[in-house]
Parts: sequence; C-alpha cells; structure tokens
Amino acid sequence: MLHIQEEAMRCLMCANAQCTNACKNGDPARAIRAIRFGNEKLAWRWLAKCSADELEAAEKACVHYDNCIRIKELANYLSESYLDSDESKVSLAIDFCGIHCENPFFLASSAVCTNYEMVARAFDMGWGGVFYKTICVQDINEVSPRFDALQQCGKSDFYAFRNMEQLSENPNDVDFDILHRLKQDYPTKVVVASIMGQKEEEWIELAKRAEEAGCDAVELNFSCPQMRFAGMGSDVGQNAELVFFFTACVKRSVSIPVIPKLTPNITHMNQPAMAAYMAGANAISAINTIKSVTMGKNAEVSGRKTVSGLSGRAVKPIAQRFVLGMAKNPLLCGDHGKSIELSGIGGIETWRDALEYIQLGCRNVQICTAVMQYGYRIIDDLILGLQHYLMDRGVTSIDSLVGEELSNFVTPIDLDRNTIVYPTINRDKCVGCGRCYTSCQDGGHQAIAFDVETHQPRIIGTKCVGCHLCRLVCPINAIGVTKRTIKKG
Repeated sequence: MLHIQEEAMRCLMCANAQCTNACKNGDPARAIRAIRFGNEKLAWRWLAKCSADELEAAEKACVHYDNCIRIKELANYLSESYLDSDESKVSLAIDFCGIHCENPFFLASSAVCTNYEMVARAFDMGWGGVFYKTICVQDINEVSPRFDALQQCGKSDFYAFRNMEQLSENPNDVDFDILHRLKQDYPTKVVVASIMGQKEEEWIELAKRAEEAGCDAVELNFSCPQMRFAGMGSDVGQNAELVFFFTACVKRSVSIPVIPKLTPNITHMNQPAMAAYMAGANAISAINTIKSVTMGKNAEVSGRKTVSGLSGRAVKPIAQRFVLGMAKNPLLCGDHGKSIELSGIGGIETWRDALEYIQLGCRNVQICTAVMQYGYRIIDDLILGLQHYLMDRGVTSIDSLVGEELSNFVTPIDLDRNTIVYPTINRDKCVGCGRCYTSCQDGGHQAIAFDVETHQPRIIGTKCVGCHLCRLVCPINAIGVTKRTIKKG
C-alpha cells in the first residue's frame, strides 16, 4: 500500500524537476508538491492529462538518490480521491490594521526578504505582503556559518532550524530606497518596514524614514535573540517598561500603524503585550525565534558556539501558546472598545498551519523557515488550500474564521474528566509491526496484548485509560477512535 504523504516527503523538491520536463501534458513535480503541502485531494489536476507513457517517462527521469518517486502509483491513488473545484472564485482578502491585504500570507522579517529582487519575485508569485528584514543604524557583521538544523535521518527536510543571523547588512539608504520602490511598483501589496534601535533617537529616525518611504506600517523588533549589542532585540522585549517607552515614542512620531514584535524568551508575553497596547500599538507580531543551542560541528564558528534562535515546525506549538494567551486576554483583545490585532509567526509550512493561527485570532501570518527550505513557490499551495477550505465550509470571508477556536480553549480544571474515548484497531490496515504494543508496554498502561504468531495487537479494555499513545505511534494510521462514553465506576 502506497502512503502518499511519505512518498511526497521523499521528493527532493528539485528546482528544475526532470520528472516534469519528461511530461509534456502535466506537471508531476507540482502534483507532488501539492501532496507535500496539504492539497493531496486536489493534486490530480496536474496529472490528469498525462498518458501512461508520460508517467512512465517521468518516473524514469526522477533524480532521487535512492529509489525514484513512484509517480505512477501516486497517479492511480490521486485519480481515485480527486476533488474537482474552482478555487479562483474565493477571495482570501482581509484587512490588517486597516490595511487591505489580498491574502494573509506575508514574508517574515528575515533572510527571505533582503533586497528588491527577492521581494519583487515573491510578490509576482502571489505573496500578499512583506515584513522587510530589520533595519538598524549599527554596523552588522555576520558570522559564517550562521545556520544549523535538526533533521530526520540526515535528510534535507528539517523540523527545527537554528540561525545566528542578525539584521540587514545593507546601508540604511539602500534599504529605504528598496522599500520605496517596492511600494511604488507593487501598490496593492503590503510593505512593512521592520526596524530596531538602541536608543530613542534611533527608533524615531528609522520609523520616520519608513513612513517617508511609503511603507504601510512599521514593525518594532523587540525580539531578535542574538544581537551582539546590548540593549537591543530580546533585551527590550523582556522588559515591559522598555516596550512601552519605545512603542510610545515611535507611535508619537509616525501616523502609520506600529507593530511591536515580541520575544518568546519570556514567561508571560502578556506583560510586554499589555505595555505595547497601553503605548498605542496597533498590532503585535509573535513570535520571533526561541533561544537555543545545538551541539554538532555545524553549529561552530571557528571552533566556538553560542546561543541563538530556533524556528521551524518544532516551535509552532510554543508560538501558538503565546498567541493564544494574548488572544484570550480580555484587556488586550477583548470587546471593550479597541482590540489589538495579531500577526502569527512560527513553524508555518502548510495552509493548515496558517489556518490554525487565524483560528487563534491572527489576521495574517508571517513565514520564514519554510521559504528558506522550499522557496517562495509554497505560496501556491498556501493559497490553494485555504481557498478550498473556505469553499468546502461555505465560508465567504476569512474574517469569519479569525479567533473561531478561542472559545474551545479552557483551563485544565474545566476539562471533561468523566468520559473516555477508547482507541480501536483497523485490522485491514494493521501490518502487525507491534509499535503500539511496545509503546503501551514501556510508556503507557500495558493495555495492549500482542500475539507473536499472528503479529496482531489487541486492546485490553479493562486496562486501557484512553491516553491514545498507541494511536500516535502507529506508523500507518491503523488505530482510530470510538465514541466518547462515560467512564465505568
């Protein structure tokens, strides 16, 4: 049985895919990318016109270092599960800080947006806006190497990414000219200048120059975790008084929206968030990278190591915890008259990741690490997936999705502790590997028996507590759930 997600994950995501070059009437690489980024039910549209000979040629052309991607089997599966739809009729437009955005997908302030050509190419491909790489007045001198990653089995797909990069290395005049040209050439796109100062005069000067360049808003970087200068970046974000002071001085100096970007390297983000709100901030960006270390040789600079920022899929639950905390704060985002808006950042790769942030109260999302891995092209599936989701639900506007999951989050004392959901094994899917048995024996409640002759696991109902560890470790999703029932006794 072909597991299409695993097969898509094996794809090398080639820049000039030979499989597609060998196929005149389709685009196998695009179909695989659709699977990889959450649009498997729509992927057949890029293979529907391919002949059997073309699919054979595409598979033979695959340059995978191990076994070629099984394109013919993928095609068979996709043709059976394909959903036909026209997503072009669905708009992803949304307003953020009073600024009209054609979609909620923005480049995050980082290495993915450091010059005019990069951002222009991203805009041409469909990105809705950019938080341009942070501008400061200090001289930025970067280290080499500056990146490290945590990977599965040494492959190029990594689940966590660590960087020691700081801010823009361009002269200020160059960066503000770039921002000016971007807004002139792409008037429908949203251009946000990210800035960082060390003292009040610097914050004010940079903010004024951003406004003069025609930027739609200014983001205040209170969060970079690896600045070599004291009193900058996360040093500010960890101090609510400094957040208030610098936000207020910028707010007094410009008329465009002001958006502090807060650090996760703090216990309670609500404290600096409230300070930003009291100072007049229009929105908050969260989160920046998490302070971390990696121990491999790849993390060394001339034999020495340092603490720096972690991003990627691994940080998404942490980022969402901070976003949730702010969105649930009635003083910050309540219905008391004026609410601060949220821009979500952290571990976003697919449209489903983005949707989660929107459902937690964000009106746009910023993406960096996924672009560094896979390129601007991921915007195709971000847009396609979210459009199809709106169509499927019969929703006409993203606005109706903003914060819709907040009411489902309660404190631990409010959770239902009187019912249970038992797991159930799908015998048609189960391959008899015994992973569920091993995990339940050594990390659960010894509630699974395993027949060594038939290689079949069996759930022991009298011992099962419904923790669902077995379901999570099953490599082929052969364990499902039953209906919720009242606990016995």
